[in-house]
Amino acid sequence: MSYVLRDWFRPQSFGQARREMDRVFGEVFGPGGAAWDRLAVGGYPSLNVWEEGDALHAEAELAGVRGEDLDISVVGKQLTIRGRRTAGVAEQATYHRRERAVGEFARTVTLPYEVDAEKVEASLVDGVLKLVLPKAEAAKPRKINVNRT
Repeated sequence: MSYVLRDWFRPQSFGQARREMDRVFGEVFGPGGAAWDRLAVGGYPSLNVWEEGDALHAEAELAGVRGEDLDISVVGKQLTIRGRRTAGVAEQATYHRRERAVGEFARTVTLPYEVDAEKVEASLVDGVLKLVLPKAEAAKPRKINVNRT
């Protein structure tokens, strides 16, 4: 068996290979990169979901999004938040730094149980979307009577 030493393993080329790898990873995973939003916060919008009583509660950070630009749906155990965030400045503006994403977004999460979609409540206050998602009757615990024989 023989091994072939490739050019990029040679000492004079290793630094160049490393710089190229750093550049590629920076473009994909660095701030503003293709995967940055998903790696940094798990997706947009950032979302907290918790259970309290007979309902799930969810809060999503949606700074700069208007209520009329949101579409919220619940199908089975899937909660989907779709919307659009506009730039808020003239299109001809010259940006010196741009970290806030604009455009359409969609976030779907699987809930731990089905909710009653007819009774879902939503409010948008100070850039925070608040949802109350009541449990579906089938998801609520039921007392089972034991028959005596």
